[in-house]
Amino acid sequence: MTSPGGRFYVDTWDPSYGASFEASATGPAAPSSAQVETDAELPAVDWRAIDVRPGVRAPDVVLLVDGVRRIDASLWTAEADGGSFPGVAASYAAGVVRCDLERGAAQLAGARVGRGLFTASPSAQDVVAGSIRYPVHRVSGTGELAKLPVAVQAPLTALEVAVSDAARSDGDLLVVDGPLRSRRNLPRTLGYIKTQHSQYLDARLTAVVTGLAAGQRSPVFRVGTAWGGWSWYLRLPVMAGAPWAGIVRVECSPDLEISEAIELADLSLATLPRFASTPYKDPRAPQNLIPIAGLERRLRALLGDARLLHRALSAAARTGTGRR
Repeated sequence: MTSPGGRFYVDTWDPSYGASFEASATGPAAPSSAQVETDAELPAVDWRAIDVRPGVRAPDVVLLVDGVRRIDASLWTAEADGGSFPGVAASYAAGVVRCDLERGAAQLAGARVGRGLFTASPSAQDVVAGSIRYPVHRVSGTGELAKLPVAVQAPLTALEVAVSDAARSDGDLLVVDGPLRSRRNLPRTLGYIKTQHSQYLDARLTAVVTGLAAGQRSPVFRVGTAWGGWSWYLRLPVMAGAPWAGIVRVECSPDLEISEAIELADLSLATLPRFASTPYKDPRAPQNLIPIAGLERRLRALLGDARLLHRALSAAARTGTGRR
């Protein structure tokens, strides 16, 4: 499209989901303070787009794991000294889809639901709302209400690890929706980051990334942060559009040798594009992979009716019968 001020692009994502990248004039908005080693696979002066290498084929089995979380209610405790602490009653679920590429079949290989009361209150006890129990997860510090939803991530990640471990087999590839973080010790595992927040590369190398054609990747580079590791960008199948359209960042464990990271990068390029979604089916296309979209819907259904749970929690608070 053109306008009197010049060319512009419309992000294919439904704006209710945010944007596929946090934009500045050149791409992801926040320059990363991390030290980045860009000469890992190719010298930075030789950076170029990399196609699927001859002989590289997708594995027979790909496992895609994801988790969802929801705050069912905010609450406040009443302490014996007259003080009070905020808390959140949260539900979360994790699941894994097993994609058998040889047979062209996908199925839910496992799903689990967890719940919790997250608070810094020293007196908090498990809360029972009808038939649902919210075990206490005591957080450190003062436990400000705005920071409590973040505390749900750790038990959710543990649940994701548990369901994926139960579904693994020899020779499979595990794709985690989001950064690896504490899952980087899992074998044959990729972190799949579909929204780009940080700018890791200088302008010249960023131009290589935004110049990728569908089905190409950048060279592997290393991000030197506490949760960093080997990383690369690839572009999924997408209609021509904004420079970052269809770009995802993939990462693997920093404990791997560079040759192993390159092998996984090549494998990701032969595997991930076949799962890309399309705009008429998914408001976050193409980055929200088709099996992940279906898994998210299933997991949200497993969390139960949010309105009923909120009513049950409110009733338990009014009657004082919810503490166990």
